[in-house]
This record gives sequence, C-alpha cells and structure tokens, in this order.
Amino acid sequence: MKLYSYFRSSASYRVRIALNLKNLPYDYVPIHLVRSGGEQLTPEYRKLSPDALVPTLVDGNAVIQQSVAIIEYLEETHPNPPLLPRAPLDRAYVRALALQIACEIHPLNNLRVLKYLKHELKVDEAPKSAWYRHWIESGFGTFEGRIANDARTGKFCFGDTPTLADLCLVPQVFNAQRFNVDTQRYPTIQRIYDHAMQFDAFASAAPGQQPDAE
Repeated sequence: MKLYSYFRSSASYRVRIALNLKNLPYDYVPIHLVRSGGEQLTPEYRKLSPDALVPTLVDGNAVIQQSVAIIEYLEETHPNPPLLPRAPLDRAYVRALALQIACEIHPLNNLRVLKYLKHELKVDEAPKSAWYRHWIESGFGTFEGRIANDARTGKFCFGDTPTLADLCLVPQVFNAQRFNVDTQRYPTIQRIYDHAMQFDAFASAAPGQQPDAE
C-alpha cells in the first residue's frame, strides 16, 4: 500500500493511525500542500486525486480518497483489531462522533479555506486565527458535552479501545493546540487525547514523526 500524505494534514493523520493500529505496512509518499504553490495541484497528483486533496490510499489497483472512506475500507479488508463496535446502534454512535469532527468541525478550518480567507478575502492573521478557534471551540463544546454525559465513554470515546471516533478526535486536538485553543476547557476530550498518545500507534502517526515533518 501507498499513502499519499502531508504531515500536518489531520485527515492523513487519521489514516496513519488506522494503518498503525492494524499493523499494516505502507509506503509514505509526501505531498507538500504549501511548497511550490501546493504539490497536490500538480497534474501528476490530480490523476490520483482530481479534487487535489490528501490523503489518497493506493492498494494494488485500487485508489481511494477521503479519510473516513479509507478507514472504513481498511476496516472491511483488515477487520482486526476492529475500529467499529459490533452492535448497529453503537456503530452509528461512533460514526456520528467521527463525522461530527470530519464533517462539521474540520472542513471549516481546512488549509484551503484558511488560504482563501487570507489570499482572496484579504483577512488578516488575527481574525483568521479567531475564525479557526471559533469553529473548533463551538464544535468541541458540543462534542465534550456529548461524550462527557454518555455511559459508553471509557478511556476512549467509546469504551476502552480505539475506534473511528478517536482516529478523528486526536488529530483535531493536535490542530486545535497548534492554534492556541485551550483544550483543557474540554476535560473529557483532553483526557482521551492524553490517553491515546501513550500508544505508539497514535504517537508514531503524529505530524512531527513523519518523514516530511518540518
């Protein structure tokens, strides 16, 4: 397998954790989202990913985009250890947690959104950072309330083993901290993040550990 990735991409980070948890070897192919105007925009990469996004997973002849779809593919082709619970209602709950981050929080703060704010709308650095923090804090506020008050929450978002929800949460916490969001305001989120980072599958997937880290 090949993973086209950028070290700071939280979507790529999710997939790296999944590959590590499932102990799947892969070749890391760096795609720098900033250098030279963005390597994701080159014709060569657009042949793999017409949307010019990372990550892209290549498995044999299969080319798969979108981090959640990639993780679900890995779950179906390599089911152990499982990243989704067995019961349909619990699976829906874990997916809802994951998608709250992947669909509601992350897209508003994606690099291309921030670049549009800066270069096209001429938003200064301070209000751009305020935009980022606002959507993180708004999303984390409801996410914290959800998991803090649900009996299914354990050492991780669901029980005591990692699920798809944790794979989405941990990269989002990392990015929140980069932009000076006080994640201590969300004690359940912070506790889960701290616990996850004790495991090599999470720690070795972190941006600073990647071959293209700067």
